[in-house]
Amino acid sequence: MKLLRFINAAAAMLVMAAVSAGCGDSKDEPVPPVEPDQPVLGPEVSQNVIYQANPRFFASDECFKAVTARIPAIADMGCDMLWIMPVNTPGELKAFGSPYCIRDFRGINPRYGTATDFKALVDAAHKAGMKVVLDWIANHTAWDHEWITAHPEYYRKDAAGNIAQASTWTDVAQLDYSNAGTVKAMTDDMLYWVNEMGVDGFRCDYAEGVPHDFWKQAIDKFRAIRPDFFMLAETSQESFYKDGFDMIYDWNYAPAVAAAFTGGKASDIFTREADSWSKVPEGASILRYVFNHDVAAENDYARYYGSADAQPAAYVAAAMLHGTPMIYSSMDADVNGGKLSFFDYKPLAFSAEKAAVYKAINKAYKASAELRRAELRTYPDKDVLSFTRTAGDHTLLVMVNTTADARTVKTPIALTGLRMTDMINGGETAVPVTIQLPAYGYIIYMN
Repeated sequence: MKLLRFINAAAAMLVMAAVSAGCGDSKDEPVPPVEPDQPVLGPEVSQNVIYQANPRFFASDECFKAVTARIPAIADMGCDMLWIMPVNTPGELKAFGSPYCIRDFRGINPRYGTATDFKALVDAAHKAGMKVVLDWIANHTAWDHEWITAHPEYYRKDAAGNIAQASTWTDVAQLDYSNAGTVKAMTDDMLYWVNEMGVDGFRCDYAEGVPHDFWKQAIDKFRAIRPDFFMLAETSQESFYKDGFDMIYDWNYAPAVAAAFTGGKASDIFTREADSWSKVPEGASILRYVFNHDVAAENDYARYYGSADAQPAAYVAAAMLHGTPMIYSSMDADVNGGKLSFFDYKPLAFSAEKAAVYKAINKAYKASAELRRAELRTYPDKDVLSFTRTAGDHTLLVMVNTTADARTVKTPIALTGLRMTDMINGGETAVPVTIQLPAYGYIIYMN
């Protein structure tokens, strides 16, 4: 969307005439009109949408082929980044099924498919206009990784001189990045996926467990090959932006939104949003989601936001403020409830109806990119998240009902009667004095 010009030609001519007259001797010349202020526009905002795909939710075997078959539907939702959870050969010694316990960083989980199958997935995603971001685990390895016996010097040691486990995870061994061999071996394994498999980025698991120096040198190597290589760090520490990461996590955003949807104040979301966004440097972003694999595995899927029906409204709260939204592979499926473990092979029934809901929200998110740079004006309300952004003659109005009951909410008085486009349902509407929002209802209007 292009914003209208903010200074018209007639006003500019008046200013020029006044300046010219000021060169004479008269002291009674009329004062030129004040030029209107330029709109308050911040830096460019994200237009990307990430889709996190757990291959185990797509099929029990030959998971890559099942994901590939869903790529057109994922792209049609407006997703342009496909984050694939770990695909590497999982460990067996001391293991309990975690995809984050890796035995071979260049190998592939045989239940997922083959290297050829993965490359076909990448090619299909690229053809659909999506980048492929591979989940990477640099902090640790499985206990049956070949490095355990071939290169024990790659690992940290405990007080007794034995290879140490990683943090509280008994299924994995902690790598030691003070060893140059560790740095080279891990970098080479990552470069394999860049050069041979054509991935476009990495989501780096537990980034804080690996030194900044490693990330800096690795990212430099990736960007020397591909300048637009994408890097997402699983951390909330803004220091990782300096390493070259494009994005970090807003860990507390999903809990803040969930609290608003389960009896808290909707306006508290603004406080959380402003605090985390203030730490994001220009040109970078922050990840905001309704569910990811951890949230879905640790909470009742249907009740975390009060009801499964609330999830699209919660997603609007994640998408339409600052940051980059993400859809987890399950939000576009029929899930009855309970915790959704990402360790299990649990093929889901994906829903075209639910995908269409997120497609409409993502379309509004992308169409409003320019206005989302404008200054935020909030309207505090316990139950309804309500805000506008205005630049010149253009305004974005967002309202989200965080309750299971219908709510009547007053619209900003300056917008009453204004004709705006309903970005979700289509068509034009004149903004009424009050708007009726059904349970977990939302509107996104723009003119």
